Amino acid sequence: MTGGCGATGGTAFTAAAITTGESRAPAAAVATGESRALVEVSGEQYRILTGQCRYADTAGLRERCTHAVGRDYRVGERNDALDCRTYSGVGVCGPLPLSERERRCVTEAVAGGQTARRAEVECYVFS
Repeated sequence: MTGGCGATGGTAFTAAAITTGESRAPAAAVATGESRALVEVSGEQYRILTGQCRYADTAGLRERCTHAVGRDYRVGERNDALDCRTYSGVGVCGPLPLSERERRCVTEAVAGGQTARRAEVECYVFS
């Protein structure tokens, strides 16, 4: 499932396949809006998804992120397939579309001994 709204533009938020329980929507269908099923997530997961939009680098990316969450997710049952994690007091869900700068940050942090998951969250949020 794709989530997050980092500093990348374009269709980074919706280009990956989306997991909906047992089925997956093809990336092309998701990117073009064809027969896209909404991903059901809990209220808490939905709040995390919308909340992580505040870390996008520009106002436009933050707006695009918020719109994408509203378009792609619906509140219902908890989705255990959604990768949610918390590091340094910040919760995020799904893969984070990182900017080039954020990817360099992750590479450097991992080389310094930090786990890739933690580095991804911290570089997305703090760099």
